[in-house]
Amino acid sequence: MERTYMDEVHHYGRIWNISVATVFLIFPILLCIIFRAVPNWSGLFKGLLATLPMYWAVGFIEVFTYVPMLGAGGAYLSFVTGNISNLKLPCALNAMEKTDVIPGSEEAELISTISIAVSSIVTTIIILLGVILIVPLKPILESETLAPAFNQILPALFGALGVAFVSKSWKISIAPIILMISLFVFIPAFNASTVGIMVPISAVFTILTARILYKKGLLTKKELKK
Repeated sequence: MERTYMDEVHHYGRIWNISVATVFLIFPILLCIIFRAVPNWSGLFKGLLATLPMYWAVGFIEVFTYVPMLGAGGAYLSFVTGNISNLKLPCALNAMEKTDVIPGSEEAELISTISIAVSSIVTTIIILLGVILIVPLKPILESETLAPAFNQILPALFGALGVAFVSKSWKISIAPIILMISLFVFIPAFNASTVGIMVPISAVFTILTARILYKKGLLTKKELKK
């Protein structure tokens, strides 16, 4: 029986994700074997007890948040290469926006996968160049003149994407924008380190808001597809 494109995506996606997870786990195991060092199991479990529930919750939520936006192929690639919210997601959304495809369609699946694959390759090349050139470029990168520019890279990236999507679906965007601004202003504990939690929460809240607006007749199907 001939396998479809999606069958191939899931087949190789599972292989690569399991392989990467295995590599991550092998490294600490090899360190223990080579240096004959056994972890302090009591301290390890105490540390896991404090941090693991949060990471499991975020990981569970991210799957249901990112997969519908990135597609199967894009999701497999993103979870292997990492940096989803800061790089892979904006890249995929911008590519789908520029090609005018409908999210969730086969075309969107292909565009998302290609854009994330190219993004991963470009990122790897840039990191390689950065490692090679870090010493000669260090005085320039640490100069006071460029410091303000580096501090505004992520705000500029997400600001540009935000304007594009807000202008298309401004009715949907009002509620999540108010929610996020309120949380970050009135609850100082929320900061850059909580983005892994806040992105999925914002996505779920936006979906619920869109559904309520649609049920009340304040949003059309055409606006939802945007």
